[in-house]
Amino acid sequence: MKLFFIFTLALASGPVSLMAAGPAKPNIVVFLADDAGWGDYGINGNQLARTPNIDSIGREGAQFDRFYVCAVCAPTRAEFLTGRYHPRGGVRGVSTGLERLNPDEKTLADSLKSRGYATGAFGKWHNGSQWPYHPMARGFDEYYGHTSGHWGEYFDPPLEHNGKMIRERGYIVDLCTNKSLDFIERHQKEPFLCYIPFSTPHSPWASPEKNWQTFKNAKLVQFATDPTQEEPDQTRCALAMLENQDENVGRVLRKLDTLGLRENTIVIYFSDNGPNSFRWTGGMKGRKGSVDEGGVRSPLLVRWPGKIKPGVMIRDIAGAIDLLPTLTALAGVPRVGTKPIDGVDLAPLLLGKATTLPERLIFSHQNGQVSVRSQRYRLDSRGALYDMVADPGQTKDVATEQRATAEKLSAAVTAWRRDVLGVTPTASSTETARKNGKNKGKADNYVIPDDRAFSVGYREFPWSPLPARDGVPHGAVKRSSGAPNSSYFVNWKTTEDRITWDIEVETAGVYDVTIDYTCPVRDAGATIELSFKGSRLTGPVSPGWDPPLYTNQDTLPRPAAESQMKDFHPLALGTLQLEKGRAPLTLRALQIPGSAVMDVRRVNLTLRQ
Repeated sequence: MKLFFIFTLALASGPVSLMAAGPAKPNIVVFLADDAGWGDYGINGNQLARTPNIDSIGREGAQFDRFYVCAVCAPTRAEFLTGRYHPRGGVRGVSTGLERLNPDEKTLADSLKSRGYATGAFGKWHNGSQWPYHPMARGFDEYYGHTSGHWGEYFDPPLEHNGKMIRERGYIVDLCTNKSLDFIERHQKEPFLCYIPFSTPHSPWASPEKNWQTFKNAKLVQFATDPTQEEPDQTRCALAMLENQDENVGRVLRKLDTLGLRENTIVIYFSDNGPNSFRWTGGMKGRKGSVDEGGVRSPLLVRWPGKIKPGVMIRDIAGAIDLLPTLTALAGVPRVGTKPIDGVDLAPLLLGKATTLPERLIFSHQNGQVSVRSQRYRLDSRGALYDMVADPGQTKDVATEQRATAEKLSAAVTAWRRDVLGVTPTASSTETARKNGKNKGKADNYVIPDDRAFSVGYREFPWSPLPARDGVPHGAVKRSSGAPNSSYFVNWKTTEDRITWDIEVETAGVYDVTIDYTCPVRDAGATIELSFKGSRLTGPVSPGWDPPLYTNQDTLPRPAAESQMKDFHPLALGTLQLEKGRAPLTLRALQIPGSAVMDVRRVNLTLRQ
């Protein structure tokens, strides 16, 4: 009778209860550092670094000896998400819309979500802000962080949570980790992808005080490849920011242990490019922005207890393009999408089913410069060939001695440019030009037009932010700094000045308009107009709001190219009827009673449902 009762309960709970459960899909946690170099970690020999939690991922799992990412941030993120070289998906830069990953690209999150994974991203996205470029349009159920690249507020920052901006209290890395811990807690009973793209040690040089005190007076014992270019305090601050990051990695690892998820969770850690300052890289040439070894080599640490043996060192070259096929294979999840990928599945190496993979080439691209890496050689963007086994610092060009290798790799670069960039290299990159010295000190320039407008008005995500980064100043208006991502418009003083955004409205309708602004009290009262096609909305800039620039942000003085930030308030301008289609959205002043109109960080258009 008791057995019958149990069987009846099983029937009531549904047919799944009666089926033998298959192996649980593994959870996946991905840590991505921002601007950390290969040489910034204890596991790679840095004698000052305090990264025991990060190092433990590699010591308890696998470490890749030669893992390659891109020279700057957004392209690496696109390659990780898609398994494809970044220009294929429309990512051509880090700002002004060039960082956007085309909506027809399918991501790792898309694949995992299609097979029942809960998906969350917590940190720096940097592949598009408006829908359908937003992370929640790219397979992530939940998002918290900043979709922009460079973010100028690390303490008490304004951050987005699922389409709403909120002012937080605390340090940005701690805050994003808090949200990731909450996500793991809520989804512990189902498979999940938890993507944690940290904002550090990208500038501004802003570390929590306790971490700065650890390194403030530290004596450097290892130096940049060219020591004359190193700024010692920047090195110290990068190490302090990484110590904080390591503490947060430790919090996540302990959460997995506490919830009993350690054995069934794949954890990976890598960075998005070379170091953002001249500091120790083990003698490599190049830093962030360079396609030389030091600009594109990153750590890659992978842990999966019971599946990946501790202490594995993988010598095969690998890259960010390999992470999607590898993680989907480890999870037993088919890839969503039909576009061919450039990456390969590294699972056989990780699981001990292969000792090496077939010979391959990995290409690195930045602003028209292309270098290519084989297992032994690197052909740089100027046609010089280096034996990376005998000469890891790229000090001796062996193209003459190894002519056949140089020609083979040069032909591969030409084919890659044609395939991926859609351009044919000019004569300056041919072997003849290389021999004649015409290619020394420069690389081919090319322009791929980017005619994508900024999208507005999707019902599934009614808020469309239009930050200063995406606008164009006209007249005397200018950005607050040379780095657009965390900037705002200033110097708006005349009725001839204006700001425009090239937008495409998806849904015709009524939109609420707010502008994140500041304005000295004495200048309040200007009448402004926002127009699109035949629609116009006017209103006053009032009340005045003139907060001081923040003084609590920086450990080291902020470079002139980066904006000093302040507290912008929303100016509710009213409602504007927008018709479907593409045209400039124009913001101008009709009347200016004071000496200036206002500073503008962002225009927000929200579709009324």
